[in-house]
Amino acid sequence: MSRGYVPERGDIVWLDMNPQAGREESGRRPAVVISPATYNGKVGLGLFCPVTSHIKGYPFEVVLPDYEDVHGAVLTDQLKSLDWRVRHVKFIKKMTRESMSEILAKLATLVT
Repeated sequence: MSRGYVPERGDIVWLDMNPQAGREESGRRPAVVISPATYNGKVGLGLFCPVTSHIKGYPFEVVLPDYEDVHGAVLTDQLKSLDWRVRHVKFIKKMTRESMSEILAKLATLVT
């Protein structure tokens, strides 16, 4: 992580997802930042959805566009609040607007 980096909504980042329990995604993996940088920087926590390379066609998956460095689907139903500093966040790239809109729409279905 660069010293001044604060995760921003729409960023794809590397994160350490351990510890985990049950069916939660684990290990160091890509995740999409859901919460805005203003929240993330002030609180030190952020909302993240993990990315899996095993696309299963579940209704709450959002398949990523063909990026060079990240492949798979965002698991919107595994939204997590994480301390991004201790989980060694590292920026990978920005999401497309279209994919981010689809993620937010699926999250809205879950929480409204």
